[in-house]
Amino acid sequence: MRFCGCSRETFPLMTTLTSPHDLLAAVPFLIGYHPTNSLVIVCLKDDAIGMAMRVDYPADQEVHDDTYDSLIFHLVREGAQGALLVAYVPEDRNDGEEILSNIAMAMSRAEIPLRESLLISHGKWRSTICTDRDCCPPEGRALPEIRTSRVAVEQIAQGRPMPFADVEGLNDSIASLPLSNDLDFLATVHSYVIDPEDEEIQISQRQGATSVIDLVTRFVDGSIGKDFESDQEISARVIASVGDIQVRDFALGSHDETSIDFYWAMWRYLTRIAPSGFVAPIACLLAALSYERGEGALAQRSLDRALADDPSYSLASLLRRVFSAGWPPESFAAMRKDLHPKVCAGIFTA
Repeated sequence: MRFCGCSRETFPLMTTLTSPHDLLAAVPFLIGYHPTNSLVIVCLKDDAIGMAMRVDYPADQEVHDDTYDSLIFHLVREGAQGALLVAYVPEDRNDGEEILSNIAMAMSRAEIPLRESLLISHGKWRSTICTDRDCCPPEGRALPEIRTSRVAVEQIAQGRPMPFADVEGLNDSIASLPLSNDLDFLATVHSYVIDPEDEEIQISQRQGATSVIDLVTRFVDGSIGKDFESDQEISARVIASVGDIQVRDFALGSHDETSIDFYWAMWRYLTRIAPSGFVAPIACLLAALSYERGEGALAQRSLDRALADDPSYSLASLLRRVFSAGWPPESFAAMRKDLHPKVCAGIFTA
């Protein structure tokens, strides 16, 4: 038996947790929204968070041990020194404690210590490993307000936004804007499409790659939005150009640690204004950068948009396998960096 919708997401966010309240406040930041009907497993290294993983709450009440073991395998690969568990139990289920116990036994088989296990049900929480009834009464305690928590203050100070209220809010953050349906804008995008049969395709690829750099420069210097017509023109060129695999792969490797936030903002904006039929490459670029930034939930939702636009888009399927396998973001970034010089040579070398 598999977990329903078993989409595994990883989120590096290094912070220190000192109480169950800290853990309850940290989880929405880790996954980008307030989860429901979910299981969350948090990896600990040196008493700090190294990874968090969310999966859908199991649809069936009977789950075999090997399914739990495959879930815990990600902690083993991360070299976890301990883990925290949180179960967000659906309103019509009462098996949360049993599910948490089964995960804890899988951790024990993998020799990973369980540091905390929290059960969230009907707006209340309690620890399943705390035996102090004054601390953790059987009926549970009301969920704390995370906005005023230490964890929230720390994350906001580091520039992270407050989590979305739910997964629908996360989806809305990359939903199409009206410009994506504008016929004049669509015509402009079409005018920049790179013809794979063009004998001088390398010239078009160079222009497309250059337009990527030109557009992100506007995000870096803050000039984006100050010349709407010019912004539309260059945005249309980038949207069309990354439909070419060479330009797309150039774009995938163009950022570094200092520019990743600007590129992320650009790809997110372009995902929202890209016309139908042009979304998949842009959304894949947003997914890749979101994954590197530790925003695994947004990375998965970006792939949803890519595959909705083009169900056969191969990069989206590849990234889905990479993300679901729990590849460390740094490994993905290293692979991307290795590819970039070869792509640049193919585009810019005569």
